[in-house]
Amino acid sequence: MSKEALLIFDTTLRDGEQSPGAAMTREEKLRIARQLERMRVDIIEAGFAAASPGDFESIRAIAETIKDATVCSLSRANENDIRRAGEAIKPAARGRVHTFIATSPIHMQMKLRMEPEQVIEQAVKAVNWARQYTDDVEFSPEDAGRSDIDFLCRVLEAVINAGVKTVNIADTVGYNIPVIWGELFKTLRERVPNADKVVWSTHCHNDLGLAVANSLAAVLNGARQVECTINGLGERAGNASLEEIVMAVKTRKDLFPVETRIDTTQIVPASRLVSQITGYVVQPNKAVVGANAFAHESGIHQDGVLKHRETYEIMRAEDVGWNANKLTLGKLSGRNAFRTKLAELGIKLDSEEVLNAAFAKFKELADKKREIFDDDLHALVSEEMITPEAEHYKLVSSKFHSETGEVPSAELTLSLGGAENHTKATGSGPVDATFRAIEKVVGSGSSLLLYSVNAITTGTDAQGEVTVRLSKDGRIVNGQGSDTDIIVASAKAYVNALNKLYAGPERVNPQL
Repeated sequence: MSKEALLIFDTTLRDGEQSPGAAMTREEKLRIARQLERMRVDIIEAGFAAASPGDFESIRAIAETIKDATVCSLSRANENDIRRAGEAIKPAARGRVHTFIATSPIHMQMKLRMEPEQVIEQAVKAVNWARQYTDDVEFSPEDAGRSDIDFLCRVLEAVINAGVKTVNIADTVGYNIPVIWGELFKTLRERVPNADKVVWSTHCHNDLGLAVANSLAAVLNGARQVECTINGLGERAGNASLEEIVMAVKTRKDLFPVETRIDTTQIVPASRLVSQITGYVVQPNKAVVGANAFAHESGIHQDGVLKHRETYEIMRAEDVGWNANKLTLGKLSGRNAFRTKLAELGIKLDSEEVLNAAFAKFKELADKKREIFDDDLHALVSEEMITPEAEHYKLVSSKFHSETGEVPSAELTLSLGGAENHTKATGSGPVDATFRAIEKVVGSGSSLLLYSVNAITTGTDAQGEVTVRLSKDGRIVNGQGSDTDIIVASAKAYVNALNKLYAGPERVNPQL
């Protein structure tokens, strides 16, 4: 008996980007979108076109690039948002507009200040505007989990009659539990007229740690699209994890009457890429993609796995891409090999000049590090693709001193808008001294919320990847830096965060 298709709708580039400090550049979004296409995601929600001109351009660039997935833009249920979304997806081989309006009593009363009949009218208008750009329109009743069921049925009946192709039910605040969420889908599909004419979708947040469980409960009750993100990235506690949804369906074929088209060997590479670009490190015990996901410490477990893998492993590590971080290049590798490898990784550099600069950095790294892996190249290119206009601050040179019984110090040369400034400072450690030295010149007035270090690959010569999270006047940014010298990586990360604070355009972030 053939199984139905379960569509995977990835919203890493939209909902995932709403994690504090996780905003991405156009080039970074393109790299992630190419990886999602390589993984065979069905729908890529590329962003919220009305958020800012930068978001609009990113969505348009993804729409021009991606051929094997539907490219979607989110919009509120107003004409300006929808027209921006429609224009952004125009170049796509397959484009979708995803519009939403709140339907819960508290949202209608306190946020929208609209009567229920006005909400239904606005929802239908939104669908009609969207259909001027594409036949593929998705509608979401925001905060559906706390909406009155009778009113929810009326709204959904109206938008289905208006021509939506996908109805997405969102647990916006992560309030639901699986048995209730599954029952909601069952009830809606039974009560809403023409329910069989649309794809039912689920979008769950993880505030109670139940996003994946709720999503799977929806699938068992008729949902045929799951909205999710790589690594469960997203605001607050995040979204349902793509990797967990996909592997649950694949591993428990006996329970789920559906299958995805995902190439699961691309899951770990996607996880690592998103982690590197956003600065959100994956916890070691994270299911599927955590460093310990296939590690066995217990002697009994180790013995069992050696005798027969299935005794303690329900998935094969290689099936989700754990062997994908393969050795790639060495110091004797040439320019053509370098270019070819970048293409294999979905990395497209804008010009020969940028390629030459990246190749020079690669040679420098190869002198410091004997073996270079895929993740090293991603980190290298992330730094090289920072545009000159985004580098108001730039680390020119550095010198650090740390000795037992002596006060650690840092001497740096920083470029500020093209003018070089020499600075020095002491601190409780070399990293503290480095940050103090930078602040003596910059005087940003920001607060350091997070400092974390992660090894990009294994070995004592691995590059250290540092994430710095800064906050100022309510804005939060993440900065990343990598180097075989962890202090240099720290300085790069701090400067990267400062540049984001300096540039940072204001964006509108919708809740869904």
